[in-house]
Amino acid sequence: MEEKVAKTPKLADPIESSIDLATQEMIKRAQELGVETVFDRAVAMKPCNIGIQGICCKNCAMGPCRLPLPKDGVKGEDTRKGLCGATPNTIAARNFARMVAGGASAHSDHGRCVAEVFLAVARKESHDYQIKDPVKLLAVAPHLGVATKVEVDGQKVDRNLDEIALEVAEKALNEWGKSEGELLYLKRAPQPLYEKWKKYGVLPRNIDREVVEIMHRTHMGVDQDYKNIVKQCTRASLADGWGGSMLATDLQDILFGTPSPLQSEANLGVMKQDHVNIIVHGHEPVLSEMIVAATQSKEMVDYAKTKGAKGIQLAGICCTANEILQRHGIPTAATFLQQELAIITGACDAMVVDIQCIFQNLANVAKCFHTKLITTHPIARMEQNNVIHIEFNEHHAMEDAKRIVKMAIDNFQNRKAEVMIPRHKATQIAGFGVESIEYHLGGTFRGSYYTLNDNIINGRIRGIAGVVGCNNARTKHNEQHITIIKELIKNDVIVLTTGCSAIAAAMHGLLTPETAQVYCGPGLAEVCETVGIPPILHLGSCVDNSRILLAATEVVKAGGLGKDICDLPAAGSAPEWMSEKAISIGHYFVTSGVYTVFGYHLPLDGAPVLQDYLYKDMQKMYGGMWDCEEDPVKHAHKMIAHIDRKRKELGIDKARERVLMDMADRQKLEMM
Repeated sequence: MEEKVAKTPKLADPIESSIDLATQEMIKRAQELGVETVFDRAVAMKPCNIGIQGICCKNCAMGPCRLPLPKDGVKGEDTRKGLCGATPNTIAARNFARMVAGGASAHSDHGRCVAEVFLAVARKESHDYQIKDPVKLLAVAPHLGVATKVEVDGQKVDRNLDEIALEVAEKALNEWGKSEGELLYLKRAPQPLYEKWKKYGVLPRNIDREVVEIMHRTHMGVDQDYKNIVKQCTRASLADGWGGSMLATDLQDILFGTPSPLQSEANLGVMKQDHVNIIVHGHEPVLSEMIVAATQSKEMVDYAKTKGAKGIQLAGICCTANEILQRHGIPTAATFLQQELAIITGACDAMVVDIQCIFQNLANVAKCFHTKLITTHPIARMEQNNVIHIEFNEHHAMEDAKRIVKMAIDNFQNRKAEVMIPRHKATQIAGFGVESIEYHLGGTFRGSYYTLNDNIINGRIRGIAGVVGCNNARTKHNEQHITIIKELIKNDVIVLTTGCSAIAAAMHGLLTPETAQVYCGPGLAEVCETVGIPPILHLGSCVDNSRILLAATEVVKAGGLGKDICDLPAAGSAPEWMSEKAISIGHYFVTSGVYTVFGYHLPLDGAPVLQDYLYKDMQKMYGGMWDCEEDPVKHAHKMIAHIDRKRKELGIDKARERVLMDMADRQKLEMM
């Protein structure tokens, strides 16, 4: 009998896997050590050809029903159907809707957690947190119907901050499950956009209800009209973007401080061999804020020195990284795809994870090294027995944080593999937001978005692009993000970025004011030099995409560029998306009036009628629409072409001398 020969596993080519040198080095090191990473798994396992088209239905036990698109496309009537008779459009719409539900759930449940902590702080039940930005509290309160002044003896006087905080907390938490009405933050949108939502019947009622209704509608035998299913997608995604995510951002700013520009570093090279290295990874900043405070305390630093370390180096991965970067300048170690590589350096003494985007394989990698892998959230545990679970409780937050930091310090002397930290890292300027952009454009006394609008009108800035989202192991790590961003700024388009896209831009040295002179067109370069900002503004984590919505709203309010978000010379992009959150984000941007292009693919190819509906018909309703383009240069130029169309519609498509316009001038321009 012939002896079977074991096949050599396929391994990723480091250079073909990433454009980042640190990542290439660590993939090679992992392979030399025999440690499997996501890059190797992506080579060994190919995606399902039918699932990628969005036409595999698993919603009942008669399936899965797979409806592959004929090689020559659909000619005439499309007769494909599942056992129950579900058409490709119904199946693809249900799958798309369930992705929206998953994404909206993830971001909005994050928001709920923050709201619960905020309520505990307002009730004086948690003493480790405090309100760090009372100005933001007073700004947010009216949007939740909370009065900031009371009448005393016929005069308006300031209301007690503790009373305001408690009412804001109660009103905010009520948005997840109130029994009647609509989400309060919807009125923050430009009036014409709100009226569109009202006209099409998509005003979200409460956050939880919209997600539950998607799951009900997509159950076998319920909603079988793809347009009606997409309508509920819109409600749920708006509940995310203008509800759960926006509330999360606002409440985090009030509790932890509103970000302002600061300098830091990015990439695996931020780790230090002679320090205790702690990596925080995930998306909720409730614990990471306490980890920051604990690692900076004299008690913990002194304890680290007793173990032979020179200090404690804290760094982050994914959106937890962005949260602590934005507020404290903590360096960013890695994007989503690099998370295993941080352990493979041999220098990671503890990786502390909370929720979302966390590889279960981290536990297998940690077994090969000394790293303590610590889960902290009740809804996010791992089955492997080498994972430590320390459930975080906001009522004794600092106690939990110090326990985790002490565990990492005690582990410093247990390093068993040769430490190899890549030397690659880059300087970044981060910490931008709606408020800080306004300040940079005009200072404390003259801050407004008028300056931005004037420079768009006079042509120095061609338009605005939001470039956001994940990495995807089916694409070359960081390549699409960086290529698209460089192409946009070369053509005088200012970029707002969040999430792993922001981290990628930082790693490749694009988040500094000096970037403008190297990569930008002359108009954008001039503006950046004058104002002193990078051409790519880091606005924070994925929930902070709500900052982009509000920045767009401020541009509309400043005048001269139309009356709705869909009028702006602006476009959105998610070059290397991979998660359900990205679909929810994309859909709330589309239905807020933004032309939105995704890279890699969208799971719609098997249902061309549904695809046309999302790619074309949505624009007639909301002014925004979906699109998809895998080629990064073509992707960028689709966005630029849309921006140019909007400039032409506004009558600002020809270059002109810069004229600082007052409101009367803008109003005349809008009437032209």
